[in-house]
Amino acid sequence: MNNGNFGTCRSCGRQILWIRTTAGKNMPVDTAYVDYVLPKEGEKATEKIVTPNGEVVSANRATGEERDGFGYISHFATCPNAAQHRRRK
Repeated sequence: MNNGNFGTCRSCGRQILWIRTTAGKNMPVDTAYVDYVLPKEGEKATEKIVTPNGEVVSANRATGEERDGFGYISHFATCPNAAQHRRRK
């Protein structure tokens, strides 16, 4: 179902999944999937969700039975050592 391969984060040691985005970049994501709902008109999304096919969607985590889809949270958003991997300009 997904287009990714499992790996391990070099910084924190957690298992990650690599997803190729529609832009052709490999993105590390957490392995647990989350359900999401698209924001209503005028509402701001709280998360960036990476779908199994590599689309990055601005959405909110689903809290009820309603959902528009599922995907993964970028590991950059959850890794305690993410700052070490940011590119410097």
